[in-house]
Amino acid sequence: MRKPVLTIFYQYNPWNTTIGGIQTLINIFIKYAPSKFEVRLVGTAQSRNEPLGRWQKKEFAGREISFLPLFVVEDDNIRGIVPTTVKYTAAMMGRCYASDFMHFYRLEPTIATLKWIGEKTLFIQNDIKKQMTSADDKNAILWRRLPTAYFALERALVGQFDHIYSCNSDSKSLYEQRYPDISDRVSLLNNTFDEEVFYPVFGEERDRQRRDLAAKLNKSENTRFVLFAGRLHPQKDPLLLIRSIEALDEPNIHLLIAGEGELSRQVRDEISSLGLEQRVTMLGIVRQQELSNLHRACNAVVLTSAFEGLPFVVLEALACGTPIVTTQAGDTPRLLSPGSGIVCSKRTPECIASALRKVAMHPENYPVESCVKSAQPYAASTVVSQVYSQMWQRWEQRLKQSVSV
Repeated sequence: MRKPVLTIFYQYNPWNTTIGGIQTLINIFIKYAPSKFEVRLVGTAQSRNEPLGRWQKKEFAGREISFLPLFVVEDDNIRGIVPTTVKYTAAMMGRCYASDFMHFYRLEPTIATLKWIGEKTLFIQNDIKKQMTSADDKNAILWRRLPTAYFALERALVGQFDHIYSCNSDSKSLYEQRYPDISDRVSLLNNTFDEEVFYPVFGEERDRQRRDLAAKLNKSENTRFVLFAGRLHPQKDPLLLIRSIEALDEPNIHLLIAGEGELSRQVRDEISSLGLEQRVTMLGIVRQQELSNLHRACNAVVLTSAFEGLPFVVLEALACGTPIVTTQAGDTPRLLSPGSGIVCSKRTPECIASALRKVAMHPENYPVESCVKSAQPYAASTVVSQVYSQMWQRWEQRLKQSVSV
């Protein structure tokens, strides 16, 4: 019996250090794919030296996959004049990469797939309603300027999907309400974390790692570290984060920013204008293993987002035993317990600063065990294995039906 083929469609290159929850989820789906599946990825190239539009065998996360780059994206962390999604959609038109299973992470490219034969699944990462209606920053996503057009496009395309997985409970409810005729295809799929990379340390070892980080950054050994990890994008509102550090009158708390994006220059300018150079360190893009080390050395991870799904960085931090300070965005507030973080009642510098002070200066109130307990149901070995198990069952059922016919 041949292996069923899963083809993943997304505008990225897994061998490039890129920032984003979708990329993280795809990487996990590749790494934890059972050997009885053949995995393919239609993505992008890092340089013009790579062959475009041709399948090639490559290794990622210890397993062989088939990879086909459509065009070149040299820096996936910076949004260009023409959105990458538009380029990816255009490159998909007139082609057919249909397979037994197809996973899509953006709606727009599926304009090209309406007539493709095979099981199609759409993954939704954000709170769609808030993403389309939030007034905090008009540059967050371009569709916000044309919401009627977006929802018309959505209505025209969603019927082709056999399954729609949302990591956000509000988006799940929205889809069920907007499309009652396919509501039985919509389900909640928890985001996940790679437990082989993100795991806790305890007691003296945790404190030692914090002191080692302080020494590396030439800071006092008493320094408490707060980490922001993610794309510097309007959705994440990093400028609010910087203003929250200004409002935090606590010289022993130091902010680390791991990530790049279209707001990188504005963030640096804001740090300079507020005189926070000694209280904030921008680390740039950080690889996954280094990020897990940072989680274990920090006293808190902070999110100041305008809207979210369930961010991977939250699960990864909690799995490392690090508490969360977050705005009321996405499913993170539903996940946290009193011992694993604080949900800010307002998206203001003063409210966020107050929460950061409580968490960073009083780690005894946010024990490692409580954080790990909040994350444990989201381990990749559990979440992803269930998805593949259900896919295999459907595959076997289709084979039986084809034989009986």
